[in-house]
Amino acid sequence: MTRVTGLNQPQPGRPGGASGGPDDDLRALFGHSTAVFASLAGPAHMLESANPAFFAAIGGTDRARTGLPLGEMLPELVEQGLITLLDRVYRTGRPVTGRDRRVLLGSGADARETFFDFTYEPRLDAGGNVTGVRVIGVETTQVRQAQRLTAEQAALLEQIARQAPLTDVLHGMARVIEELAPEEMLVSVLLADADGRHLRHGAAPSLPDFYNQAIDGIAAGDGVGSCGTAAHRRQSVIVSDIATHEYWADFRELAEKAGLAACWSTPVLARDGSLLGTFAMYHRTPRSPQDNDLALARIFANTAALAIERHQAEQARRAAEAREKAARADLAFLLDASTSLAHDLDAAQTFQRLADACSPALAPLSAVDIVEAGRVRRIATAAPDAGQRALLASHIPVYDAVDDAVARVLASGVSEVARRTPTGPGPWHDLGVTGYLCVPLLDRGSTVGTMTLLSVGDHTFDGHTVALAEELARRASAAARNARLYTHRVTLARDLQAGLLLPGVPEVPGADVATYYHPAGEGLDIGGDFYDVFPLRDGRWAFMLGDVCGRGATAATTTALVRHTARAVAPLLPGPQAVVEAVNRALCDRPGSHGTGFVTLVYGQFTPTPEGLDIELIRAGHTPPLVVDAGNTVRAVDASGLLLGVAPDPHVSPRRLRLRPNESLVLYTDGLTEARAPDGEQFGDVRVAQALAGSPRPPAAGRLIDSLTDAVHVFTGGHDIDDDQAVLVLTATGPEGP
Repeated sequence: MTRVTGLNQPQPGRPGGASGGPDDDLRALFGHSTAVFASLAGPAHMLESANPAFFAAIGGTDRARTGLPLGEMLPELVEQGLITLLDRVYRTGRPVTGRDRRVLLGSGADARETFFDFTYEPRLDAGGNVTGVRVIGVETTQVRQAQRLTAEQAALLEQIARQAPLTDVLHGMARVIEELAPEEMLVSVLLADADGRHLRHGAAPSLPDFYNQAIDGIAAGDGVGSCGTAAHRRQSVIVSDIATHEYWADFRELAEKAGLAACWSTPVLARDGSLLGTFAMYHRTPRSPQDNDLALARIFANTAALAIERHQAEQARRAAEAREKAARADLAFLLDASTSLAHDLDAAQTFQRLADACSPALAPLSAVDIVEAGRVRRIATAAPDAGQRALLASHIPVYDAVDDAVARVLASGVSEVARRTPTGPGPWHDLGVTGYLCVPLLDRGSTVGTMTLLSVGDHTFDGHTVALAEELARRASAAARNARLYTHRVTLARDLQAGLLLPGVPEVPGADVATYYHPAGEGLDIGGDFYDVFPLRDGRWAFMLGDVCGRGATAATTTALVRHTARAVAPLLPGPQAVVEAVNRALCDRPGSHGTGFVTLVYGQFTPTPEGLDIELIRAGHTPPLVVDAGNTVRAVDASGLLLGVAPDPHVSPRRLRLRPNESLVLYTDGLTEARAPDGEQFGDVRVAQALAGSPRPPAAGRLIDSLTDAVHVFTGGHDIDDDQAVLVLTATGPEGP
């Protein structure tokens, strides 16, 4: 007989399940305990009468007879001592009570374990004589089974809470159900794929291996056995006779070989109604389920759902943690590599660091090729040992070769990856190359080179490695471009700075001339400090030292304007005051695009004489010049004047002085006085004078500069300076020269 049943009413908290909630399932599973009664007569314990519950307990209609001694009806009771207890009650007239007494009913393979609470009490006649025994009891078998089921389910829930492996939980659950079943039952749990279209083996400890292997991966579809149909319909499917049911047409021989005759399958559903798997009960003989069988299936299907959902949640958490850990590792790798690539602004070093970053992190071997003047040049390699590195460095790809991977990537600008040696000639056999990844290096959309990673042995390139390599190549390309731009700017700045300063100190009769210039920073910005010494007519010489407000190109144009204006007008004007006023007019008349910053300046002219140097100078808002005499006494030159480039009239006035032999005029910018110690204190004018006073005698121009700059260096602790520093020293030597 075959019966197919769809249990359609949803369970509370579990969509798509069978009818009733957990309490209903427990009532159906364990029912209600029923009292049994029997009246026995005489010393032979003849069964006179009994209620239906008694006959149901001892075996149903086959044993529903009266008029026979109880020991003859149920011979198994003799061996268990129960007839002896009846004898004692009959003999003594005292009742006997038993609690949860184990009683085996039937014999052999048909024996059934039961448990009873009972009382044997004597039957008395009117004279008080014992005429028989009255049996009153309650079968507790179902209560004990409920207790065991509760304990086993609690153990399973504890395993789930402890996040025990899913296979262990499902295997233990199947064993529990098989042991609880009154008849032989074989349990199977199948797990649904993520898409719910196929079922995979989960647990089936009592089914043959060949059977489990055969149904592993079956489709969830209508008519695909009991489990496939239950998974497809999201309903319980009961097949009571596999041999005759159409759902088992494709699996009938397999079931027969495994000795299976009936299969009841219940879908295991998640809280949102999605399919998690199926829970199946197999039997060796055709059989239809009772209410308690269906209740047991529902209870353990819910338990399986809890275990599977907990397992999936844990797997999702671990996967998320693994992804997060991998992402953090990738980010750390890229940050470390980016820091290394930008360590110094040198393009060649950048590409070498790129190769080093890739090997061995992304591949055992790496090489970087750059296109220069229409040819490919290999500029960086990395390998486990020097021999492999030299071998890899000796190979130069051909720029226009159609069979060369580097050439193809240079032409297409698209990465190329393969699990084979690169096409075209190369030391692939000697290096043991088994695969390659070639990534373009792009500069503003143009391919300027490639990065090639080479596999050896079992190493392969996956999508993750390709993505990391492409991102690293992008960062390296940007770092190399920045390095080239930086180098170009530094060269330009140095060339322009050199053009604004003296190419060399001129030979001046009767004077020792020395200069010093130290720009702030790394030289990318052109400084605002400048100086100049140039000859005039009639044996006169002009000199200047100044400071332009600001830095960069605007400061450079202002510096050039001051120097070239002074050089142009000095031979044509009568003296320093006229020259400075001309420079001021030029600054005030300059276009706004050329800057509006002010200028501080000391400009003067001197004439060598037998007595020394006759000097006339103008100070326009600059640090006062200092005179150092032959005894290293330092005094400031008193001269007044406003900044240049601010007002039409700078209100400057000339100051005349004579430097006798071994006396010096020192001009310097505020980069020295504003130099700071580590605690923030400035060097100041007083320390400038002290450094000059402490110079070795006689105070030659170069010695004065050395004393001053050494003092500043010691004061700042060798730290980088914040402003340009410039010094110009004129020392009178007399007619004999320096």
